[in-house]
Amino acid sequence: MVSLVGTWMQAVAQGWLVLTLTNSAFLLGLVSAIGSMPILFLALPGGVAADRFDKRRLLMATQATAMVLALALAALTYFEIARIWHVVALAAISGSVFAFDAPSRQAFTVELVGKADLMNAIALNSAVFNAARILGPALAGVLIGFIGMAGCFFSNGVSFLAVILGLWMIRRERLPPPPRGSAWHEMRAGISYAWNQPVIRSLVMIIAVFSIFGMPYAILMPIFARDILGAGARGLGFLMTANGVGALTGALGLAAFSQTRSRGRLVMTAGVVFSLSLSAFALSRSFALSLMLLPLVGWSMVSQTATINTLLQTTVPDELRGRVMSLFTFVFMGMMPFGSLLAGAAAQRFGAPAALTAGAAVCLSATGLIFWRRRELLKL
Repeated sequence: MVSLVGTWMQAVAQGWLVLTLTNSAFLLGLVSAIGSMPILFLALPGGVAADRFDKRRLLMATQATAMVLALALAALTYFEIARIWHVVALAAISGSVFAFDAPSRQAFTVELVGKADLMNAIALNSAVFNAARILGPALAGVLIGFIGMAGCFFSNGVSFLAVILGLWMIRRERLPPPPRGSAWHEMRAGISYAWNQPVIRSLVMIIAVFSIFGMPYAILMPIFARDILGAGARGLGFLMTANGVGALTGALGLAAFSQTRSRGRLVMTAGVVFSLSLSAFALSRSFALSLMLLPLVGWSMVSQTATINTLLQTTVPDELRGRVMSLFTFVFMGMMPFGSLLAGAAAQRFGAPAALTAGAAVCLSATGLIFWRRRELLKL
């Protein structure tokens, strides 16, 4: 929780730093794209590593590296020597670290709680994540004015000590090491398994479409805060917080009703709600109305991704879980560079509202088409 508050503070401060350095919507999207680009190349090898090595030690290493990167950005900003290429380079390295962190983190959950409680555990993890989403941007919106962007980056760096300590305190029975083949063969086996399972393939396709055309709304949030709604940095914090409130509500709802059997219908409903509420936000010119719409965006986003995460983890064999979850990471985060570049370029050319509206229309159409072609998803 402590670490994630710091992470969200950095996300807001970094967006503000890029906008301050460049005043460009395109570069705002480009930095986010470059931060996610390494996931395209390293997420699948990261899944092989998750299935081969001790996940707890791997996570401690990735978190320690992320801490060093945050402190480096803090120093560059504090001494006023930060340039856009510094931000780009650090974002690229952070993306590489995340490519190895995410598959291990996803697959580690089921080792700690078992399949019976997996939906509840994923939902509670989302609740912590989105509680931090509420606190982090709100704190960043206030603290940028008091301690500056460098202070936000430094706070994030220090916050990684909490998660490293938490991982160090975990005690569990060590699992026997799996048999090893070549890394390339293991990676291909995971992709082949996912592709040949129609349900898994369809769920992965849903995540891919929403990652490219839906999720970049967060990247454009500084544009809406400053130029469209006229709310400034403090308003940006409130917008991100409103989104986080909805996400937290969705996560707690999933935790409370984790034994529901209508998970496929929930994925479809969440996709429709996300698309419609995002379109309404894009068309809004009222700060108050935008604050009311963003909780719906957050609720539907978390409800969809957490439910798909659970369906994937409860379906795959134990020995393939890390690789399948690396595929989830690959499409969820690895596709975002294309979405960020597309959204940034479209916002620069046609305006941020038009970019979001078009993305929401694609998400709505894809939801209808996939569930029409794979009606067995509704029975999950």
